[in-house]
Amino acid sequence: MERDTRSAVSTGAVSTVKFSEATVGRYLARRLVQIGVRDVFSVPGDFNLALLDHFVAEPEINLIVCCNELNAGHAADGYARARGVGACVVTFTVGGLSVINAIAGAYSENLPVICIAGGPNTNDYGTNRILHHTIGLPDFSQELRCFQTVTCFQAVVNDLDVAHELIDTAISTALRESKPVYISISCNLPSIPHPTFSQDPVPFLLCPKLSNPLDFEAAVEAAAEFLNKAVKPVLVAGPNLRVGKAGDAFVELADSSGYAVAIMPSAKGLVPENHPHFIGTYWGAVSTAFCAEIVESADAYLFAGPIFNDYSSVGYSLLLRREKSIIVQPDRVTIGSGSAYGCVLMKDFLSALSKKLNHDTTAFENYSRIYVPPGNPLKCEPHEPLRVNVLFQHIQKLLSRDTAIIAETGDSWFNCQKLKLPLGCGYEFQMQYGSIGWSVGATLGYAQALPKKRVISCIGDFSFQVTAQDVSTMLWCGQKNIIFLINNGGYTIEVEIHDGPYNVIKNWNYTGFVDAIHNGEGNCFTAKVSCEEELVEAISTATGEKKDCLCFIEVIVHKDDTSKELLEWGSRVAAASSRPPNPQ
Repeated sequence: MERDTRSAVSTGAVSTVKFSEATVGRYLARRLVQIGVRDVFSVPGDFNLALLDHFVAEPEINLIVCCNELNAGHAADGYARARGVGACVVTFTVGGLSVINAIAGAYSENLPVICIAGGPNTNDYGTNRILHHTIGLPDFSQELRCFQTVTCFQAVVNDLDVAHELIDTAISTALRESKPVYISISCNLPSIPHPTFSQDPVPFLLCPKLSNPLDFEAAVEAAAEFLNKAVKPVLVAGPNLRVGKAGDAFVELADSSGYAVAIMPSAKGLVPENHPHFIGTYWGAVSTAFCAEIVESADAYLFAGPIFNDYSSVGYSLLLRREKSIIVQPDRVTIGSGSAYGCVLMKDFLSALSKKLNHDTTAFENYSRIYVPPGNPLKCEPHEPLRVNVLFQHIQKLLSRDTAIIAETGDSWFNCQKLKLPLGCGYEFQMQYGSIGWSVGATLGYAQALPKKRVISCIGDFSFQVTAQDVSTMLWCGQKNIIFLINNGGYTIEVEIHDGPYNVIKNWNYTGFVDAIHNGEGNCFTAKVSCEEELVEAISTATGEKKDCLCFIEVIVHKDDTSKELLEWGSRVAAASSRPPNPQ
């Protein structure tokens, strides 16, 4: 989803604020509203309580209290995927070091998340006092130093004279760089009036990035010459399309060129799969059927926004050649083994290139000749134990423009990747960071950002146990998500990489757990299914009489029931991880 992060220019005069309300707490709340944040995810603590009062007082902000900081951070991550920016508020150190894992995930996925922490009283800085919630040293910089590696800007607000500048710089940097930022505000400052906040903040108007005209023109000409000489070129979309806000430009290029169009796994949902030349997901040995053969046999391929890591490359086993490639990143283009062009914006480059290419449908015609439609899973016998491929056949039928899929780390990566997304259907997963349990918080945040969509989450039992508590917050917020809890008794993705007794977990009564959380408050439906007949009945209820409820369906499957893609991927990743040290 593309979003213009420049706030609209205010019309009319800037309004004056009553001096008693001219506070940094109110200012920060108003700034978040201006950039599109309507829900802030928090865990209260004594260092942030005065600040939270201002979020409660802001009529355009809904303060959502989460069960723990990790889930608050994951919720802000999910919210940013849907709305373009997210925010969370935690307390000093114990809250900050708890949320930092989620912020690291947002950093890896290039998501602008505003992470706000309540900080020490201004009078305690520079003293030898030891504060609670710290590691027992009079140095209060531990939290800050930890956040320096996973945020693109850090602001420590312990002086109201510079608070305005620090907050604005932090927020604008997050929007410009598409990365998280950290803002610490001393606990005694949020409610103190100060002249710098005596007017409503002027809405942001971020200066757009511009391409270097000479590099831009040279890159377009060189890329056009490179691709026009090819016989069967292809296009492949990568996850950094989101950072470059270049989804529409990529589709424009696909339309004009006629090339076969594939996506990398972490770009699913960024390119419409109903495009007439769409050929599927390129993921090396675990690509969708016939996609890898077309991409890897091409004599030229343009990758727009790729991330090649050990997971996306299936243990570094992609059969790609650098001299055949054009790599387009948000602000850089590299052609073949040689020429590189900096300060070239992806969006502008793809749009300009679309006007320079010869129309060439060779690769797509080759795909059409070899393509064989996938078959359906074997029909289940009456009351036969449910198989995962049958489950996802039924999930496919649920998808529409009014739904979104959240795929948890694990076999859901591979099963969800094979789903065919209708136009407008959302799709998110966290491939780069791969933090298990991410999907619970991300579902909360994504659903809160887009309340008109019904979010369908596919979560394994091991992952769910890490972050399960915030199903409670989904109920509190009145969300109508459908959660498929896939209970196979362990950590299946790790089993396929390296098995051991540590991959088996204590089984829970998952529906009983959610019923206990529900406790008669809110709208909730739970079902435990172990065969297709029970699954069909549960889905019928979830989409019928319980369509306005949060629906939790525990699906019991065999511990060895995995996708064939996971089996292949797991063995290749295991081989990459177990390479012996190079000889000294």
